[in-house]
Order: sequence, then C-alpha cells, then structure tokens
Amino acid sequence: MSGAPLTADAAATVPGAVAADTATAAAPSATAAPDAHNWVAANGAGELAEAMGIEFTEYTAERTVGRMPVAGNRQTVGFMHGGAYVVLGESLGSMAANLHAGPGRLAVGVDINATHTGSATAGYVTGVCTPVHLGRTITVHEIVVTDEGGRRCCTMRITNLIKDMPGPS
Repeated sequence: MSGAPLTADAAATVPGAVAADTATAAAPSATAAPDAHNWVAANGAGELAEAMGIEFTEYTAERTVGRMPVAGNRQTVGFMHGGAYVVLGESLGSMAANLHAGPGRLAVGVDINATHTGSATAGYVTGVCTPVHLGRTITVHEIVVTDEGGRRCCTMRITNLIKDMPGPS
C-alpha cells in the first residue's frame, strides 16, 4: 500500500480524503515513505483543507491529486476565490513534499506563486501536483487546477525546504 493512491480503507480514516479510483490510479511510488498513509491517517489533511472541502484522490511523491468544491469557496461575484486555488495548491504541494521528505524530516513552504487564467463558478475544481525538482533539501512542484470541463483555471508553483523534524522541546 505504500505510495499508492489512498484506498477505500485508508480514505475512510483520513478527514478530507476520498478513495482513488483504482482503475485510473497511478503506479506505486518508489520514493514514497513507507508509512505515508499512516501519517496522513494520523494527521489528517489539516484544518483549513478540511474546512474548504478538499479531498485527496491520489497521494504519491510523483503525483498528488485533490479536488475542492466551488460552492463555499467563491468571492462576492460568484467566481472561485483566487486564494482558494492557492490553498488547494499549497495543500497538494506540501503533502507531496512531505511524502518525498521521508520519516524524521519535514517540508515547509518557502515560496508559492499563482497565475489565474480562468474562473470556475460551479461544481468542483481539481488540482494535479507534479514535481519539477525533488532534491535533498528543496522541492519544487507545479500544480495545475482545472474546472469540471477540463479548462485550466490556475497554475501554481510551490517551493518547499526540507529539514529535520524538530525534537521535543
């Protein structure tokens, strides 16, 4: 199960997660931490991701996918809020970077940028996060967010610094 997209059993224990469609799931990751699914199950997707309705559908170091409802995440004129796209992108990029970091290490965001090229107004948006660079101390990921019609709405890049997990104080 290590590195594979979330199964129905794993997704059932992860707030904000849904099971991957096993017919379209990516191959298991060779770089995934052995306890990735246990970590996600124990720590969840994070309070903000849960509040915004983000669901993770694939979770490997090579590809992390999630979706988020437009409803509840709109600005006043009815378009998906630009900050909501960024929350989805940072959630996907940070989770992927932490999976790459491995046990005893922590990835923290140091830069993110977003270019908004479309506006979703209904349904769900889907973010697909893929690595640009997976290094020992720095990761860079690209996240492309599309609407239900497949139209690109936002393209992001996130850089994470990987460091040793802080010890108990």
